[in-house]
Amino acid sequence: MLRMPKGPCSAGVRGPAAGRGRGAAGPGAGRAGGPALAAVRPSSVGEGYRGDVADEQWVGSGPAGAPQAADGRVVSSYPGERFGLPETGPRSVPGTGRRFAALFIDWILCVFIATALLHSRYWALAIFGAETYILTAVTGTTIGKRLLGLRVARLDGRPVGLGWGLVRTLLLLAVVPPLITDRDRRGMHDKAANTIVIRM
Repeated sequence: MLRMPKGPCSAGVRGPAAGRGRGAAGPGAGRAGGPALAAVRPSSVGEGYRGDVADEQWVGSGPAGAPQAADGRVVSSYPGERFGLPETGPRSVPGTGRRFAALFIDWILCVFIATALLHSRYWALAIFGAETYILTAVTGTTIGKRLLGLRVARLDGRPVGLGWGLVRTLLLLAVVPPLITDRDRRGMHDKAANTIVIRM
């Protein structure tokens, strides 16, 4: 009785099967692995603040590695973090006391101008509103803010402009909206104009 050798036959059967198995696994793994890697790859948030608050991609995105809540919102550990701003130094969010000090300087200056030039303190509010509106819209700062190293910047990096400057100033003069702030120390006047006060 003749016995067929097992080596060649076995190799012939197992070789193609194994080859097809490896070939099938290879492309399949490539197709399945690609999206998975892309899904967990951290997204870039930009290279910096670029002199102004960066593009609107900063809004709600936060810096890489920032802690997030269960619903995906960035949990800020300090004011301005979710906008990619530094915690201290230039372009960071100043304290409330510093902002009020700048506001007080502007107000005292306007009272002095009204008294010295118009001989009436009742003009102080009108002068204060005009100074705040024009200087903020054109330069992003006022005399008081300039002295204390502060300025107003839009979150999209554009100048405040006449339109949004007017909206912000009118809400500022209403007194109450600026007192209602969020965790980034932005009052309702800043939210309406899409602005934030930062250090220079």
